[in-house]
Amino acid sequence: MNILMLSAKFPYPATLGGTQIRTFYFLKALSDRHNVTLLTVREPDVTDEQIAGLKNYVHDLVLFDPPAKPASGPLAKAQRLSKFLLDGTPANVASYDDPKIRTWLDDAVNSGRFDAITCEHSVNAVFIRPEYREKLRTVINVHSSETFTIQSKLDLGISEKPSRDRFLLSRTRQYEANSYKNFTDIVVTTDIDEKQVHDMVPTAKPIVIPNGVLLDEFTFQEKEPNNHQLIFTGTFDYSINIDTARHLALDILPRVRERYPDATVALVGSKPDPTVQELTSNPNVIVTGRVPSLADWLHQSLLFVAPMRSGFGIKNKTLEAMAAGVPIVGSDRALEGLLMDKSDAPNTPIRALRANDTDSTVAAIIRLFRDQDLRQTLAENSRHYIEEKFTWSRAGEAYCQVLEGNQ
Repeated sequence: MNILMLSAKFPYPATLGGTQIRTFYFLKALSDRHNVTLLTVREPDVTDEQIAGLKNYVHDLVLFDPPAKPASGPLAKAQRLSKFLLDGTPANVASYDDPKIRTWLDDAVNSGRFDAITCEHSVNAVFIRPEYREKLRTVINVHSSETFTIQSKLDLGISEKPSRDRFLLSRTRQYEANSYKNFTDIVVTTDIDEKQVHDMVPTAKPIVIPNGVLLDEFTFQEKEPNNHQLIFTGTFDYSINIDTARHLALDILPRVRERYPDATVALVGSKPDPTVQELTSNPNVIVTGRVPSLADWLHQSLLFVAPMRSGFGIKNKTLEAMAAGVPIVGSDRALEGLLMDKSDAPNTPIRALRANDTDSTVAAIIRLFRDQDLRQTLAENSRHYIEEKFTWSRAGEAYCQVLEGNQ
């Protein structure tokens, strides 16, 4: 098959964040069996070396420059709002839209160049016309719903602009629902995502394909570190990760240090926002930026703590910590899509301690600091679960089946 993959985010190397990781491993799986053309955008920080590396995984690489940044000022904002009210396209989606890409796509589809198109993340749906699905298979890999992400932030009181988000919510939902109708197949990461899409489009039949881990990269931690270091990982220019990092460093760590004065937090990942970087004013908080090996940092930490208050879908960060054998304290959002204890399903072995507020998170951390046997149980159960259910080879095979029409 000749497959076109659309990704507004440059998906290489596969260490840049959840969207890029999932995109890259699905791209790799498809390229092993088919001719894949990747259409993506070269942001200013994409290097020639990264482009050369990505070309090893595709039949053809089509690069576009990023669209010009929208003008600032009250008049420009009013114009964008008027456009949203007229056509329903959210600003974060419209920012990826590019007439040059639309023209290229129209020519490619009309010429019959491809047998299928896959859109990685819902922002790429802006390029797919309804008539495309009459000519070829069109697949959207949702990753996560913008509608329910906004709703979650509003419910938790962590929206940066709540008045704006409340105003935009219904139209964002309508935009997503209309977009999903343009695809022959919809892929999501969890049962919750499946329900969300079905609520928006009752006729939809989403296919659940979870994320995965490279077991050779995230090897099992054979020996615990002799410290009380907590770790949280992610891309730290993302609002949900920023909120989690600050919550962990400012609300949870001080409480833990009352009992364990040597406790520290490592915030490990690329692109730390200034509000994350400023947390290093506390000498017990480490902000690394991008690191050569995430697994090494996981192995150097006693617990993975993910008190996430928003965000949907399976979290790569959680899967990676489980594979590495680092015991986890996580919220429902951090553990979504995973069977972690008997509250999720009968006879489920315990794989993490669940905590959804500051008090319960602190209590769970202290419990694990004290109980080495429980830490070992969580680590071993988690690794076995990953080996059985959550590898990129398993996920990639399932994605190939969708594109090939076998799901």
